[in-house]
Amino acid sequence: MGYHTTMYKSDSPYVADWFVISLRWLVLLGVTVSMSAGGRLFSWANSLLVLLVLWNLALTWLAGLNQRLPNHRQISLAVDFAIASLFFLAQGALRGPALWIGILPIISGALYFELRGGLLTSLGVILILALNIFLHGLDLLRLGLATVTVLALGIFFGYISQQMIIQLRLMRQKQIEAREHQQKVETERMRAIYKLSSTLTATLSYKRVLDKALEMSSSALHVDNAQNEEKTAVDDRLISGVLLFEGEQLVVGSARRFTQSDMRLTFPAKTGVLASVVEEGENIVTSNIKTDPELKGVMGLYGCNSIYCSSLRTGYNVYGVLVFGHPDANYFSKDHCEVLDIIGQQATIAIQNARLYQDLADEKEHMAEAQEEARKKLARDLHDGPTQSVAAIAMRVNLARRMLERDSKSTMEELQKIEELARRTTKEIRHMLFTLRPLVLESQGLLAALEQMAEKMKETFGQEVVVQVDEKLAEEIEMGKKGIIFYLAEEAVNNARKHAQSERIYIRLNPVPRQPEIAWLQIADEGLGFDVEAITKSYDKRGSLGMVNLRERTELVNGLLHIDSAPGKGTRVNVYIPLSEDAADKLHHGRAQN
Repeated sequence: MGYHTTMYKSDSPYVADWFVISLRWLVLLGVTVSMSAGGRLFSWANSLLVLLVLWNLALTWLAGLNQRLPNHRQISLAVDFAIASLFFLAQGALRGPALWIGILPIISGALYFELRGGLLTSLGVILILALNIFLHGLDLLRLGLATVTVLALGIFFGYISQQMIIQLRLMRQKQIEAREHQQKVETERMRAIYKLSSTLTATLSYKRVLDKALEMSSSALHVDNAQNEEKTAVDDRLISGVLLFEGEQLVVGSARRFTQSDMRLTFPAKTGVLASVVEEGENIVTSNIKTDPELKGVMGLYGCNSIYCSSLRTGYNVYGVLVFGHPDANYFSKDHCEVLDIIGQQATIAIQNARLYQDLADEKEHMAEAQEEARKKLARDLHDGPTQSVAAIAMRVNLARRMLERDSKSTMEELQKIEELARRTTKEIRHMLFTLRPLVLESQGLLAALEQMAEKMKETFGQEVVVQVDEKLAEEIEMGKKGIIFYLAEEAVNNARKHAQSERIYIRLNPVPRQPEIAWLQIADEGLGFDVEAITKSYDKRGSLGMVNLRERTELVNGLLHIDSAPGKGTRVNVYIPLSEDAADKLHHGRAQN
Protein backbone atom coordinates (compact mmCIF):
# COMPACT_ATOMS: atom_id res chain seq x y z
CA MET A 1 0.00 0.00 0.00
CA GLY A 2 2.89 2.33 0.83
CA TYR A 3 4.35 1.84 -2.65
CA HIS A 4 1.31 3.40 -4.29
CA THR A 5 1.24 6.40 -1.94
CA THR A 6 4.96 7.32 -2.16
CA MET A 7 5.67 6.97 -5.90
CA TYR A 8 5.45 9.88 -8.30
CA LYS A 9 4.31 9.25 -11.88
CA SER A 10 4.79 11.34 -15.02
CA ASP A 11 3.02 11.26 -18.41
CA SER A 12 6.38 11.74 -20.15
CA PRO A 13 9.83 10.16 -19.48
CA TYR A 14 12.23 11.79 -16.97
CA VAL A 15 15.04 12.80 -19.35
CA ALA A 16 17.68 13.46 -16.63
CA ASP A 17 17.09 10.03 -15.11
CA TRP A 18 17.71 8.31 -18.45
CA PHE A 19 20.93 10.29 -18.96
CA VAL A 20 22.22 9.35 -15.48
CA ILE A 21 21.23 5.68 -15.94
CA SER A 22 22.98 5.49 -19.32
CA LEU A 23 26.20 7.15 -18.06
CA ARG A 24 26.13 4.95 -14.97
CA TRP A 25 26.21 1.87 -17.25
CA LEU A 26 29.20 3.37 -19.10
CA VAL A 27 31.07 4.03 -15.84
CA LEU A 28 30.34 0.49 -14.65
CA LEU A 29 31.68 -0.89 -17.92
CA GLY A 30 34.80 1.29 -17.71
CA VAL A 31 35.47 0.33 -14.06
CA THR A 32 35.05 -3.37 -14.88
CA VAL A 33 37.55 -3.06 -17.74
CA SER A 34 39.99 -1.14 -15.50
CA MET A 35 39.73 -3.72 -12.71
CA SER A 36 40.25 -6.52 -15.19
CA ALA A 37 43.33 -4.79 -16.67
CA GLY A 38 44.74 -4.31 -13.15
CA GLY A 39 44.30 -7.97 -12.29
CA ARG A 40 41.65 -7.30 -9.65
CA LEU A 41 38.55 -8.50 -11.45
CA PHE A 42 37.70 -10.92 -8.63
CA SER A 43 38.48 -8.50 -5.78
CA TRP A 44 35.96 -8.32 -2.90
CA ALA A 45 35.57 -4.59 -3.71
CA ASN A 46 33.77 -5.60 -6.90
CA SER A 47 30.81 -6.67 -4.76
CA LEU A 48 30.12 -2.94 -4.52
CA LEU A 49 29.89 -2.87 -8.32
CA VAL A 50 27.30 -5.64 -8.16
CA LEU A 51 25.34 -3.52 -5.70
CA LEU A 52 25.62 -0.55 -8.10
CA VAL A 53 24.42 -2.74 -10.98
CA LEU A 54 21.36 -3.81 -8.98
CA TRP A 55 20.68 -0.19 -8.01
CA ASN A 56 20.91 0.90 -11.64
CA LEU A 57 18.57 -1.91 -12.74
CA ALA A 58 16.01 -0.77 -10.16
CA LEU A 59 16.25 2.83 -11.40
CA THR A 60 15.95 1.63 -15.02
CA TRP A 61 12.74 -0.23 -14.14
CA LEU A 62 11.30 2.87 -12.42
CA ALA A 63 12.26 5.08 -15.37
CA GLY A 64 10.60 2.62 -17.75
CA LEU A 65 7.37 3.05 -15.74
CA ASN A 66 7.83 6.86 -15.69
CA GLN A 67 7.92 6.73 -11.88
CA ARG A 68 10.12 8.24 -9.18
CA LEU A 69 10.84 7.79 -5.51
CA PRO A 70 10.22 10.69 -3.12
CA ASN A 71 13.38 12.91 -3.21
CA HIS A 72 14.50 10.75 -6.10
CA ARG A 73 17.40 12.93 -7.25
CA GLN A 74 18.87 13.35 -3.77
CA ILE A 75 18.63 9.61 -3.01
CA SER A 76 20.15 8.67 -6.38
CA LEU A 77 23.05 11.08 -5.92
CA ALA A 78 23.65 9.94 -2.32
CA VAL A 79 23.76 6.25 -3.35
CA ASP A 80 26.19 7.04 -6.21
CA PHE A 81 28.40 9.08 -3.90
CA ALA A 82 28.41 6.45 -1.13
CA ILE A 83 29.13 3.43 -3.38
CA ALA A 84 31.76 5.35 -5.41
CA SER A 85 33.53 6.50 -2.21
CA LEU A 86 33.57 3.03 -0.67
CA PHE A 87 34.76 1.47 -3.94
CA PHE A 88 37.46 4.16 -4.30
CA LEU A 89 38.83 3.38 -0.86
CA ALA A 90 38.38 -0.41 -1.16
CA GLN A 91 40.23 -0.79 -4.47
CA GLY A 92 43.31 1.15 -3.30
CA ALA A 93 42.30 4.83 -3.55
CA LEU A 94 44.77 6.81 -5.70
CA ARG A 95 46.89 3.74 -6.21
CA GLY A 96 44.02 1.56 -7.47
CA PRO A 97 43.29 0.77 -11.15
CA ALA A 98 39.83 2.44 -11.02
CA LEU A 99 40.58 5.60 -9.11
CA TRP A 100 38.47 7.60 -11.60
CA ILE A 101 35.26 6.06 -10.10
CA GLY A 102 34.79 9.47 -8.49
CA ILE A 103 33.53 10.80 -11.81
CA LEU A 104 30.21 8.94 -11.26
CA PRO A 105 28.78 11.16 -8.47
CA ILE A 106 30.10 14.26 -10.26
CA ILE A 107 28.15 13.34 -13.41
CA SER A 108 25.01 12.52 -11.36
CA GLY A 109 25.23 15.78 -9.42
CA ALA A 110 25.77 17.83 -12.60
CA LEU A 111 22.88 16.20 -14.49
CA TYR A 112 20.48 16.45 -11.56
CA PHE A 113 21.44 19.88 -10.15
CA GLU A 114 23.40 21.51 -13.04
CA LEU A 115 26.50 23.65 -12.26
CA ARG A 116 25.74 23.93 -8.55
CA GLY A 117 25.36 20.16 -8.24
CA GLY A 118 28.58 19.52 -10.16
CA LEU A 119 30.58 21.85 -7.89
CA LEU A 120 29.14 20.57 -4.60
CA THR A 121 29.68 16.95 -5.62
CA SER A 122 33.27 17.82 -6.66
CA LEU A 123 33.90 19.30 -3.19
CA GLY A 124 32.60 16.07 -1.63
CA VAL A 125 34.97 14.01 -3.78
CA ILE A 126 37.86 16.36 -2.84
CA LEU A 127 37.12 15.82 0.87
CA ILE A 128 37.30 12.05 0.38
CA LEU A 129 40.64 12.48 -1.46
CA ALA A 130 41.99 14.77 1.23
CA LEU A 131 40.92 12.39 3.98
CA ASN A 132 42.65 9.49 2.23
CA ILE A 133 45.87 11.50 1.67
CA PHE A 134 46.01 12.68 5.28
CA LEU A 135 45.42 9.16 6.56
CA HIS A 136 48.24 7.73 4.43
CA GLY A 137 50.65 10.65 4.68
CA LEU A 138 50.51 14.32 3.65
CA ASP A 139 51.13 14.90 -0.04
CA LEU A 140 50.08 18.47 -0.85
CA LEU A 141 51.14 18.32 -4.52
CA ARG A 142 49.01 15.27 -5.18
CA LEU A 143 46.11 16.80 -3.27
CA GLY A 144 46.44 20.03 -5.27
CA LEU A 145 46.46 18.22 -8.59
CA ALA A 146 43.49 16.06 -7.57
CA THR A 147 41.58 19.12 -6.33
CA VAL A 148 42.14 21.05 -9.57
CA THR A 149 41.20 18.02 -11.69
CA VAL A 150 38.02 17.23 -9.73
CA LEU A 151 36.91 20.90 -9.69
CA ALA A 152 37.55 21.15 -13.44
CA LEU A 153 35.45 18.02 -14.03
CA GLY A 154 32.66 19.39 -11.80
CA ILE A 155 32.65 22.73 -13.64
CA PHE A 156 32.80 21.04 -17.06
CA PHE A 157 30.00 18.56 -16.45
CA GLY A 158 27.97 21.16 -14.59
CA TYR A 159 28.21 23.63 -17.49
CA ILE A 160 27.43 20.96 -20.09
CA SER A 161 24.44 19.80 -18.04
CA GLN A 162 23.20 23.36 -17.56
CA GLN A 163 23.33 24.09 -21.29
CA MET A 164 21.70 20.77 -22.12
CA ILE A 165 18.87 21.36 -19.65
CA ILE A 166 18.35 24.88 -21.00
CA GLN A 167 18.00 23.44 -24.49
CA LEU A 168 15.66 20.71 -23.24
CA ARG A 169 13.52 23.32 -21.48
CA LEU A 170 13.40 25.41 -24.65
CA MET A 171 12.42 22.36 -26.68
CA ARG A 172 9.75 21.45 -24.16
CA GLN A 173 8.44 25.01 -24.16
CA LYS A 174 8.27 24.95 -27.95
CA GLN A 175 6.44 21.63 -27.80
CA ILE A 176 3.97 23.05 -25.29
CA GLU A 177 3.44 26.14 -27.44
CA ALA A 178 3.05 24.00 -30.57
CA ARG A 179 0.55 21.77 -28.76
CA GLU A 180 -1.38 24.79 -27.51
CA HIS A 181 -1.35 26.28 -31.02
CA GLN A 182 -2.53 22.97 -32.47
CA GLN A 183 -5.31 22.77 -29.89
CA LYS A 184 -6.30 26.33 -30.72
CA VAL A 185 -6.31 25.49 -34.43
CA GLU A 186 -8.44 22.39 -33.82
CA THR A 187 -10.82 24.41 -31.64
CA GLU A 188 -11.19 27.05 -34.34
CA ARG A 189 -11.70 24.37 -36.96
CA MET A 190 -14.37 22.67 -34.88
CA ARG A 191 -16.02 26.05 -34.35
CA ALA A 192 -15.94 26.67 -38.11
CA ILE A 193 -17.37 23.21 -38.81
CA TYR A 194 -20.06 23.70 -36.16
CA LYS A 195 -20.91 27.04 -37.73
CA LEU A 196 -21.07 25.31 -41.12
CA SER A 197 -23.40 22.62 -39.77
CA SER A 198 -25.65 25.22 -38.14
CA THR A 199 -25.74 27.30 -41.32
CA LEU A 200 -26.39 24.36 -43.61
CA THR A 201 -29.17 22.91 -41.45
CA ALA A 202 -30.80 26.33 -41.20
CA THR A 203 -31.40 26.62 -44.93
CA LEU A 204 -33.25 24.50 -47.44
CA SER A 205 -32.12 26.49 -50.44
CA TYR A 206 -29.94 24.50 -52.85
CA LYS A 207 -27.88 27.48 -53.97
CA ARG A 208 -27.32 28.72 -50.42
CA VAL A 209 -26.20 25.25 -49.25
CA LEU A 210 -23.61 24.99 -52.02
CA ASP A 211 -22.29 28.54 -51.56
CA LYS A 212 -21.99 28.11 -47.79
CA ALA A 213 -20.20 24.76 -48.15
CA LEU A 214 -17.46 26.37 -50.29
CA GLU A 215 -17.24 29.46 -48.08
CA MET A 216 -16.87 27.41 -44.90
CA SER A 217 -14.32 25.10 -46.55
CA SER A 218 -12.07 28.07 -47.21
CA SER A 219 -12.58 29.42 -43.65
CA ALA A 220 -11.81 26.07 -42.01
CA LEU A 221 -8.61 25.56 -44.03
CA HIS A 222 -7.36 29.08 -43.21
CA VAL A 223 -7.61 28.66 -39.43
CA ASP A 224 -4.00 27.51 -38.90
CA ASN A 225 -2.69 30.34 -41.10
CA ALA A 226 -4.64 33.16 -39.45
CA GLN A 227 -1.53 34.64 -37.79
CA ASN A 228 0.67 34.39 -40.87
CA GLU A 229 -0.14 37.08 -43.41
CA GLU A 230 2.14 35.66 -46.10
CA LYS A 231 0.58 32.20 -45.97
CA THR A 232 -2.92 33.67 -45.83
CA ALA A 233 -2.22 35.40 -49.14
CA VAL A 234 -1.28 32.02 -50.62
CA ASP A 235 -4.35 30.32 -49.09
CA ASP A 236 -6.62 32.91 -50.72
CA ARG A 237 -5.78 31.24 -54.04
CA LEU A 238 -7.84 28.19 -53.12
CA ILE A 239 -10.04 27.16 -56.07
CA SER A 240 -13.20 25.24 -55.25
CA GLY A 241 -16.33 23.92 -56.93
CA VAL A 242 -19.35 21.70 -56.31
CA LEU A 243 -20.28 19.40 -59.19
CA LEU A 244 -23.79 17.92 -58.95
CA PHE A 245 -25.50 15.25 -60.99
CA GLU A 246 -28.21 16.31 -63.39
CA GLY A 247 -29.31 13.14 -65.09
CA GLU A 248 -26.19 11.20 -66.09
CA GLN A 249 -23.73 14.13 -66.08
CA LEU A 250 -22.10 16.41 -63.52
CA VAL A 251 -22.75 20.14 -63.80
CA VAL A 252 -21.24 23.03 -61.83
CA GLY A 253 -23.67 23.85 -59.01
CA SER A 254 -21.48 26.49 -57.35
CA ALA A 255 -17.82 27.50 -57.52
CA ARG A 256 -15.11 29.89 -56.30
CA ARG A 257 -12.75 31.36 -58.90
CA PHE A 258 -14.08 29.32 -61.82
CA THR A 259 -14.26 31.22 -65.12
CA GLN A 260 -17.59 31.91 -66.82
CA SER A 261 -16.88 29.21 -69.38
CA ASP A 262 -16.05 26.78 -66.55
CA MET A 263 -19.50 27.34 -65.04
CA ARG A 264 -21.12 26.02 -68.23
CA LEU A 265 -19.09 22.80 -68.40
CA THR A 266 -20.57 19.33 -67.99
CA PHE A 267 -18.68 16.18 -66.97
CA PRO A 268 -19.72 12.60 -67.86
CA ALA A 269 -17.65 11.26 -64.91
CA LYS A 270 -16.72 8.20 -66.96
CA THR A 271 -12.91 8.53 -66.96
CA GLY A 272 -10.12 10.03 -64.89
CA VAL A 273 -10.30 11.33 -61.34
CA LEU A 274 -14.04 12.06 -61.39
CA ALA A 275 -14.83 8.48 -62.43
CA SER A 276 -12.75 7.07 -59.55
CA VAL A 277 -14.43 9.38 -57.04
CA VAL A 278 -17.96 8.64 -58.28
CA GLU A 279 -17.70 4.91 -58.99
CA GLU A 280 -15.30 3.78 -56.26
CA GLY A 281 -16.05 6.40 -53.60
CA GLU A 282 -12.36 7.31 -53.26
CA ASN A 283 -11.23 10.75 -52.12
CA ILE A 284 -8.23 11.58 -54.30
CA VAL A 285 -5.32 14.03 -54.17
CA THR A 286 -3.62 14.49 -57.54
CA SER A 287 -1.24 16.86 -59.30
CA ASN A 288 -1.86 15.64 -62.86
CA ILE A 289 -4.66 18.07 -63.70
CA LYS A 290 -3.45 18.78 -67.24
CA THR A 291 -3.55 15.10 -68.16
CA ASP A 292 -6.94 14.34 -66.64
CA PRO A 293 -9.40 13.69 -69.51
CA GLU A 294 -12.26 15.65 -67.91
CA LEU A 295 -10.86 18.13 -65.37
CA LYS A 296 -8.28 19.46 -67.84
CA GLY A 297 -11.09 21.49 -69.38
CA VAL A 298 -11.52 23.60 -66.23
CA MET A 299 -9.48 26.76 -66.89
CA GLY A 300 -9.72 27.88 -63.26
CA LEU A 301 -7.64 24.86 -62.16
CA TYR A 302 -4.75 25.43 -64.59
CA GLY A 303 -2.53 27.19 -62.03
CA CYS A 304 -3.09 24.47 -59.41
CA ASN A 305 -0.35 21.98 -58.59
CA SER A 306 -2.54 20.01 -56.21
CA ILE A 307 -6.17 18.90 -56.65
CA TYR A 308 -8.39 17.27 -54.06
CA CYS A 309 -11.67 15.58 -55.03
CA SER A 310 -14.16 14.06 -52.60
CA SER A 311 -17.55 12.50 -53.25
CA LEU A 312 -20.87 13.79 -51.92
CA ARG A 313 -22.25 10.37 -51.03
CA THR A 314 -24.77 8.83 -48.65
CA GLY A 315 -24.91 5.05 -48.85
CA TYR A 316 -25.26 4.11 -52.51
CA ASN A 317 -26.52 7.55 -53.54
CA VAL A 318 -23.92 9.88 -55.07
CA TYR A 319 -25.06 13.50 -55.35
CA GLY A 320 -21.86 14.91 -56.82
CA VAL A 321 -18.20 15.76 -56.24
CA LEU A 322 -16.35 18.49 -54.32
CA VAL A 323 -13.28 19.76 -56.21
CA PHE A 324 -10.53 21.86 -54.60
CA GLY A 325 -7.34 23.15 -56.18
CA HIS A 326 -4.29 25.05 -54.89
CA PRO A 327 -0.95 26.23 -56.33
CA ASP A 328 1.00 24.66 -53.42
CA ALA A 329 1.79 21.05 -54.33
CA ASN A 330 1.71 20.01 -50.63
CA TYR A 331 -1.31 22.06 -49.61
CA PHE A 332 -3.76 19.18 -49.14
CA SER A 333 -2.20 17.57 -46.08
CA LYS A 334 -3.89 14.82 -44.09
CA ASP A 335 -5.39 17.41 -41.69
CA HIS A 336 -6.74 19.52 -44.55
CA CYS A 337 -8.27 16.48 -46.24
CA GLU A 338 -9.94 15.37 -43.00
CA VAL A 339 -11.47 18.83 -42.57
CA LEU A 340 -12.74 18.84 -46.16
CA ASP A 341 -14.17 15.34 -45.70
CA ILE A 342 -16.13 16.48 -42.64
CA ILE A 343 -17.43 19.50 -44.53
CA GLY A 344 -18.34 17.27 -47.47
CA GLN A 345 -20.34 14.96 -45.19
CA GLN A 346 -22.21 17.90 -43.67
CA ALA A 347 -22.84 19.37 -47.10
CA THR A 348 -24.16 16.02 -48.35
CA ILE A 349 -26.69 15.87 -45.51
CA ALA A 350 -27.75 19.46 -46.22
CA ILE A 351 -28.05 18.76 -49.96
CA GLN A 352 -30.12 15.67 -49.20
CA ASN A 353 -32.42 17.74 -46.95
CA ALA A 354 -32.69 20.45 -49.60
CA ARG A 355 -33.59 17.85 -52.23
CA LEU A 356 -36.20 16.28 -49.96
CA TYR A 357 -37.66 19.72 -49.32
CA GLN A 358 -37.63 20.47 -53.04
CA ASP A 359 -39.25 17.12 -53.77
CA LEU A 360 -41.91 17.92 -51.17
CA ALA A 361 -42.50 21.33 -52.73
CA ASP A 362 -42.69 19.73 -56.19
CA GLU A 363 -45.10 17.12 -54.87
CA LYS A 364 -47.31 19.82 -53.39
CA GLU A 365 -47.24 21.63 -56.71
CA HIS A 366 -47.98 18.38 -58.49
CA MET A 367 -50.91 17.72 -56.15
CA ALA A 368 -52.24 21.20 -56.81
CA GLU A 369 -51.88 20.61 -60.55
CA ALA A 370 -53.57 17.21 -60.19
CA GLN A 371 -56.48 18.80 -58.36
CA GLU A 372 -56.72 21.49 -61.00
CA GLU A 373 -56.60 18.85 -63.70
CA ALA A 374 -59.32 16.88 -61.89
CA ARG A 375 -61.48 19.99 -61.87
CA LYS A 376 -60.80 20.56 -65.56
CA LYS A 377 -61.58 16.91 -66.31
CA LEU A 378 -64.81 17.16 -64.35
CA ALA A 379 -65.70 20.31 -66.27
CA ARG A 380 -64.92 18.60 -69.60
CA ASP A 381 -66.90 15.51 -68.65
CA LEU A 382 -69.83 17.62 -67.51
CA HIS A 383 -69.64 19.62 -70.71
CA ASP A 384 -69.32 16.57 -72.93
CA GLY A 385 -71.97 14.52 -71.11
CA PRO A 386 -74.53 15.75 -68.61
CA THR A 387 -74.46 19.42 -69.67
CA GLN A 388 -75.29 18.60 -73.27
CA SER A 389 -77.81 16.04 -72.14
CA VAL A 390 -79.56 18.58 -69.91
CA ALA A 391 -79.53 21.06 -72.81
CA ALA A 392 -81.03 18.38 -75.03
CA ILE A 393 -83.68 17.68 -72.42
CA ALA A 394 -84.60 21.36 -72.33
CA MET A 395 -84.88 21.48 -76.13
CA ARG A 396 -86.98 18.32 -76.25
CA VAL A 397 -89.29 19.60 -73.50
CA ASN A 398 -89.82 22.76 -75.52
CA LEU A 399 -90.49 20.63 -78.60
CA ALA A 400 -92.89 18.42 -76.66
CA ARG A 401 -94.84 21.48 -75.46
CA ARG A 402 -95.31 22.62 -79.05
CA MET A 403 -96.17 19.13 -80.24
CA LEU A 404 -98.73 18.80 -77.45
CA GLU A 405 -100.78 21.48 -79.16
CA ARG A 406 -100.71 19.63 -82.52
CA ASP A 407 -100.18 15.90 -82.05
CA SER A 408 -100.72 14.29 -78.64
CA LYS A 409 -99.58 10.83 -79.81
CA SER A 410 -96.17 12.07 -81.02
CA THR A 411 -95.91 14.07 -77.81
CA MET A 412 -96.06 10.88 -75.71
CA GLU A 413 -93.21 9.35 -77.73
CA GLU A 414 -91.10 12.47 -77.28
CA LEU A 415 -91.76 12.50 -73.53
CA GLN A 416 -90.54 8.92 -73.33
CA LYS A 417 -87.32 9.90 -75.11
CA ILE A 418 -86.89 12.82 -72.71
CA GLU A 419 -87.34 10.47 -69.76
CA GLU A 420 -84.74 8.07 -71.16
CA LEU A 421 -82.33 10.93 -71.74
CA ALA A 422 -82.84 12.20 -68.21
CA ARG A 423 -82.26 8.73 -66.77
CA ARG A 424 -79.07 8.31 -68.85
CA THR A 425 -77.83 11.70 -67.72
CA THR A 426 -78.45 10.73 -64.10
CA LYS A 427 -76.42 7.56 -64.62
CA GLU A 428 -73.54 9.51 -66.18
CA ILE A 429 -73.48 11.92 -63.25
CA ARG A 430 -73.50 9.01 -60.77
CA HIS A 431 -70.71 7.31 -62.72
CA MET A 432 -68.65 10.50 -62.60
CA LEU A 433 -69.24 10.80 -58.84
CA PHE A 434 -68.23 7.14 -58.43
CA THR A 435 -64.95 7.63 -60.30
CA LEU A 436 -64.18 10.80 -58.32
CA ARG A 437 -64.40 8.92 -55.02
CA PRO A 438 -65.14 5.19 -55.15
CA LEU A 439 -66.24 4.52 -51.55
CA VAL A 440 -66.41 0.80 -52.27
CA LEU A 441 -62.61 0.83 -52.70
CA GLU A 442 -62.22 1.83 -49.06
CA SER A 443 -64.91 -0.47 -47.72
CA GLN A 444 -64.63 -3.63 -49.87
CA GLY A 445 -61.25 -3.41 -51.60
CA LEU A 446 -59.74 -3.08 -55.06
CA LEU A 447 -61.43 -6.06 -56.71
CA ALA A 448 -64.92 -4.91 -55.65
CA ALA A 449 -64.18 -1.36 -56.86
CA LEU A 450 -63.04 -2.57 -60.29
CA GLU A 451 -66.06 -4.87 -60.63
CA GLN A 452 -68.42 -2.04 -59.69
CA MET A 453 -66.70 0.23 -62.22
CA ALA A 454 -67.25 -2.49 -64.88
CA GLU A 455 -70.94 -2.68 -63.95
CA LYS A 456 -71.36 1.09 -64.22
CA MET A 457 -69.59 1.12 -67.59
CA LYS A 458 -72.09 -1.47 -68.82
CA GLU A 459 -75.04 0.31 -67.26
CA THR A 460 -74.08 3.83 -68.33
CA PHE A 461 -72.33 3.42 -71.66
CA GLY A 462 -73.19 -0.13 -72.68
CA GLN A 463 -69.48 -0.95 -72.65
CA GLU A 464 -68.58 -4.48 -71.55
CA VAL A 465 -65.56 -4.57 -69.22
CA VAL A 466 -64.10 -7.93 -68.09
CA VAL A 467 -62.24 -7.91 -64.73
CA GLN A 468 -59.60 -10.61 -64.15
CA VAL A 469 -57.79 -9.94 -60.85
CA ASP A 470 -55.64 -12.11 -58.58
CA GLU A 471 -57.58 -11.76 -55.31
CA LYS A 472 -54.60 -12.54 -53.06
CA LEU A 473 -52.44 -9.95 -54.81
CA ALA A 474 -55.23 -7.33 -54.64
CA GLU A 475 -55.49 -7.83 -50.86
CA GLU A 476 -51.71 -7.54 -50.31
CA ILE A 477 -51.35 -4.19 -52.11
CA GLU A 478 -51.25 -1.23 -49.70
CA MET A 479 -54.21 1.13 -49.63
CA GLY A 480 -52.43 4.12 -51.20
CA LYS A 481 -51.41 2.07 -54.22
CA LYS A 482 -54.89 0.53 -54.54
CA GLY A 483 -56.38 3.97 -55.20
CA ILE A 484 -53.80 4.80 -57.86
CA ILE A 485 -54.25 1.39 -59.54
CA PHE A 486 -58.00 2.00 -59.63
CA TYR A 487 -57.56 5.42 -61.27
CA LEU A 488 -55.04 3.98 -63.75
CA ALA A 489 -57.58 1.31 -64.75
CA GLU A 490 -60.43 3.87 -64.91
CA GLU A 491 -58.39 6.24 -67.09
CA ALA A 492 -57.28 3.50 -69.48
CA VAL A 493 -60.77 1.97 -69.72
CA ASN A 494 -62.32 5.39 -70.35
CA ASN A 495 -59.77 6.08 -73.12
CA ALA A 496 -60.51 2.71 -74.72
CA ARG A 497 -64.27 3.29 -74.48
CA LYS A 498 -63.95 6.63 -76.28
CA HIS A 499 -61.47 5.68 -78.99
CA ALA A 500 -61.00 1.92 -79.41
CA GLN A 501 -64.52 0.90 -80.52
CA SER A 502 -63.89 -2.47 -78.90
CA GLU A 503 -66.69 -4.85 -77.94
CA ARG A 504 -64.84 -5.83 -74.75
CA ILE A 505 -62.21 -4.18 -72.58
CA TYR A 506 -60.16 -6.34 -70.21
CA ILE A 507 -58.73 -5.33 -66.80
CA ARG A 508 -56.09 -7.80 -65.61
CA LEU A 509 -54.07 -7.59 -62.38
CA ASN A 510 -51.58 -10.38 -61.64
CA PRO A 511 -48.05 -10.87 -60.28
CA VAL A 512 -45.28 -10.74 -62.85
CA PRO A 513 -44.19 -14.33 -63.63
CA ARG A 514 -41.21 -15.36 -61.46
CA GLN A 515 -41.29 -11.89 -59.81
CA PRO A 516 -44.17 -11.98 -57.25
CA GLU A 517 -43.13 -8.65 -55.68
CA ILE A 518 -44.07 -6.79 -58.89
CA ALA A 519 -47.75 -6.37 -59.83
CA TRP A 520 -48.72 -6.29 -63.51
CA LEU A 521 -51.77 -4.22 -64.41
CA GLN A 522 -53.00 -4.58 -68.00
CA ILE A 523 -55.93 -2.85 -69.70
CA ALA A 524 -56.45 -4.47 -73.11
CA ASP A 525 -58.98 -4.02 -75.89
CA GLU A 526 -59.69 -5.56 -79.30
CA GLY A 527 -60.36 -2.26 -81.03
CA LEU A 528 -58.84 -0.03 -83.68
CA GLY A 529 -55.39 0.39 -82.18
CA PHE A 530 -52.97 3.18 -83.13
CA ASP A 531 -49.38 3.98 -83.98
CA VAL A 532 -47.85 4.58 -80.53
CA GLU A 533 -44.69 6.30 -81.82
CA ALA A 534 -46.57 8.68 -84.11
CA ILE A 535 -49.14 9.58 -81.47
CA THR A 536 -46.42 10.15 -78.86
CA LYS A 537 -44.51 12.56 -81.11
CA SER A 538 -47.58 14.72 -81.81
CA TYR A 539 -49.27 14.29 -78.43
CA ASP A 540 -48.58 17.82 -77.17
CA LYS A 541 -50.60 19.24 -80.09
CA ARG A 542 -53.64 17.03 -79.50
CA GLY A 543 -54.91 18.79 -76.36
CA SER A 544 -55.59 15.43 -74.72
CA LEU A 545 -54.24 14.39 -71.32
CA GLY A 546 -55.10 10.69 -71.21
CA MET A 547 -51.55 9.38 -71.71
CA VAL A 548 -50.13 12.16 -69.53
CA ASN A 549 -52.39 11.10 -66.67
CA LEU A 550 -51.33 7.49 -67.11
CA ARG A 551 -47.63 8.39 -66.95
CA GLU A 552 -47.99 10.66 -63.93
CA ARG A 553 -50.03 8.16 -61.95
CA THR A 554 -47.56 5.41 -62.82
CA GLU A 555 -44.76 7.57 -61.41
CA LEU A 556 -46.72 7.96 -58.16
CA VAL A 557 -46.35 4.21 -57.51
CA ASN A 558 -42.71 4.20 -58.74
CA GLY A 559 -43.83 1.96 -61.61
CA LEU A 560 -43.16 1.55 -65.32
CA LEU A 561 -45.66 2.21 -68.11
CA HIS A 562 -45.54 0.46 -71.49
CA ILE A 563 -48.20 0.88 -74.20
CA ASP A 564 -48.33 -1.78 -76.91
CA SER A 565 -50.57 -1.06 -79.90
CA ALA A 566 -50.75 -1.09 -83.67
CA PRO A 567 -53.48 -0.08 -86.15
CA GLY A 568 -56.14 -2.80 -86.35
CA LYS A 569 -54.54 -4.91 -83.58
CA GLY A 570 -55.99 -3.39 -80.43
CA THR A 571 -54.17 -1.76 -77.51
CA ARG A 572 -52.54 -3.11 -74.34
CA VAL A 573 -51.66 -0.64 -71.56
CA ASN A 574 -49.15 -2.38 -69.26
CA VAL A 575 -48.22 -0.92 -65.87
CA TYR A 576 -45.59 -2.66 -63.68
CA ILE A 577 -45.95 -1.74 -60.00
CA PRO A 578 -43.27 -2.65 -57.42
CA LEU A 579 -44.61 -3.75 -54.04
CA SER A 580 -41.32 -3.26 -52.11
CA GLU A 581 -38.11 -1.20 -52.28
CA ASP A 582 -36.10 -4.19 -53.50
CA ALA A 583 -38.68 -4.79 -56.21
CA ALA A 584 -38.49 -1.12 -57.25
CA ASP A 585 -34.71 -1.35 -57.54
CA LYS A 586 -34.98 -4.56 -59.56
CA LEU A 587 -37.70 -3.08 -61.76
CA HIS A 588 -35.78 0.06 -62.68
CA HIS A 589 -32.52 -1.79 -63.37
CA GLY A 590 -34.15 -4.35 -65.65
CA ARG A 591 -37.59 -3.81 -67.16
CA ALA A 592 -40.09 -6.46 -66.10
CA GLN A 593 -41.31 -8.71 -68.85
CA ASN A 594 -44.87 -9.91 -69.20
